[in-house]
Amino acid sequence: MSELVTGEAVVLRLRVAAVPTRCLAFLIDVLLQAAVLVTLLMVAGVALAASVDEALFLTVSLAVVVLTLVGYPVLMETLAGGRTLGKMALGLRVVRDDGGPIRFRHALTRGLAGFFVDFWALGLAGAVALVVAFLSGKGKRVGDYLAGTVVIAERTPEAVAPLIMMPPGCEAWAAQLDLARLPDAAALDARQYLGRWREFSEDAQAQLGFQISREIADAIGTPVPPGMPYWTFLSAVLAERRRRDHAQAWQRHQPPPGPGWGPPPPSGPPAGEQPFAPPS
Repeated sequence: MSELVTGEAVVLRLRVAAVPTRCLAFLIDVLLQAAVLVTLLMVAGVALAASVDEALFLTVSLAVVVLTLVGYPVLMETLAGGRTLGKMALGLRVVRDDGGPIRFRHALTRGLAGFFVDFWALGLAGAVALVVAFLSGKGKRVGDYLAGTVVIAERTPEAVAPLIMMPPGCEAWAAQLDLARLPDAAALDARQYLGRWREFSEDAQAQLGFQISREIADAIGTPVPPGMPYWTFLSAVLAERRRRDHAQAWQRHQPPPGPGWGPPPPSGPPAGEQPFAPPS
């Protein structure tokens, strides 16, 4: 786990990709690039078969090689949010040193450095990148240092978010909330925040919790009650939202009302659960 500092001075703890995993992703990309290279060179050979200009053929071949080895990673990382096909296969992503998404300039810097320094021209078939990555505390190659990027592992054994339960004692308060104006994006931010609690430093937990809670409080027109922790507020809002969604779904699939009809009771912690506590 590595700490990345955002532009707002928030410390995020993200899982830096292991060097062997990056090597395997690179190997997948190399095999794909080799297939593209062979295809393009065959097409160029057929197209220039009638020409006796050997210099022209060599020039075209060199251009094809450079464009493939540089263009493929640059194009993929720019369009796919820091991922090539090899990185997608292994759940890796390139991000900025502050944890933000990379742009074209970052991908271009990484691509050029990869061709000239890390892997091909001067890289001894990747030996330079391998040595630099092993010596780096974050598994960075030369291109990462020049671009200000780092490769992280997105897939972890904890990828499945736990069910967010209603904090005890908040049922009546949450039942009165007007959640019709709660934006889906804000609810998703809150769910991701609670699900990734352990990845944040204490300062990040407080600052991000305050920001997301304030956004949701403004949206639903209800301030955070004095003394209520941010994680309690967010958990109560999300649990109540889920309860209402389940109640509406239950009503849609039930026969016409009859004696004793009614929606499910408000959700609470299952019997035998430990006392409610913040994500740990």
